[in-house]
Amino acid sequence: MQGRIQQIFSYGWHDFCQSFHPSGVQQKAAHSIMQCKSGALGCNISICGECGHQEFHNNSCRNRNCPNCQAILKEVWVDARKSEIIDTPYFHVVFTVPAELNPLIYANQKRLYSLLHRCAAETLLELATDQKYLGATPGIIQVLHTWGQDLNYHPHIHCIVTGGGLTKDLKLRKSKNAFFIPVKVLGRKFRGKFLAYLQEMAVSQELLFLKSCEKLRNSYTWSEFRDSLYHKDWCPYIKETFNGFGNAIEYLGRYTHRIAITNSRIQAVTPTHVSFSARDYKSGETTTVTIEK
Repeated sequence: MQGRIQQIFSYGWHDFCQSFHPSGVQQKAAHSIMQCKSGALGCNISICGECGHQEFHNNSCRNRNCPNCQAILKEVWVDARKSEIIDTPYFHVVFTVPAELNPLIYANQKRLYSLLHRCAAETLLELATDQKYLGATPGIIQVLHTWGQDLNYHPHIHCIVTGGGLTKDLKLRKSKNAFFIPVKVLGRKFRGKFLAYLQEMAVSQELLFLKSCEKLRNSYTWSEFRDSLYHKDWCPYIKETFNGFGNAIEYLGRYTHRIAITNSRIQAVTPTHVSFSARDYKSGETTTVTIEK
């Protein structure tokens, strides 16, 4: 029996490929999801040693984007991380960028996703080692997400940060239960780093300006665009504080292996429409979103 996501692919994948140009990774994920537990990937057989009863189980695809295949992979990841426990508080920090950057990031995904990771890590590490804050190097796990609950494009970085780290003389220094870096300081540092590196890429002509952001090819327009971003508040936020690493890592496990949407959120599928539930994080309300083919 097909899951609802598989139904969506069966209704729309061919037409999508006619209108767009999915990458190799996207094609692999789509074909894996469509074939998962369908029999196309083979099967395994369970045989009762006493009565000889047989049951056939269609193989899953094990693709990280498939809604049927995340539970086991998540548990394996969580178990591996548990060996890295240290006795400190843990914090969940989220870095976002202004929506005005979305077209440029989408046109330069490989470069600018890497830049998001780099700037988040450098921001946390540089500020944490400052004696005003922690005065030590913390541990960090980072995960990139590129969507929101409504499936609109929304690149952002989730970080789990240890509330303690090693000093220069290799001693463990712990923070209190409140996050040790002021959020406004965090935001200004992240903004400065990202825009400085972005300017370097623009000067060295490493950026692509596709149709959605082609006006930025003009140097004057680019300068105005960059300056406008300096005047915006880049607001990281501390989403959660954990008293134990076990809780933190279980929590982050949901993020490392979260896919854009699960079968349980999909309310209706037809050849022309898909309806799904989406939660507004600001209001806490859940609404229904309908997308037409």
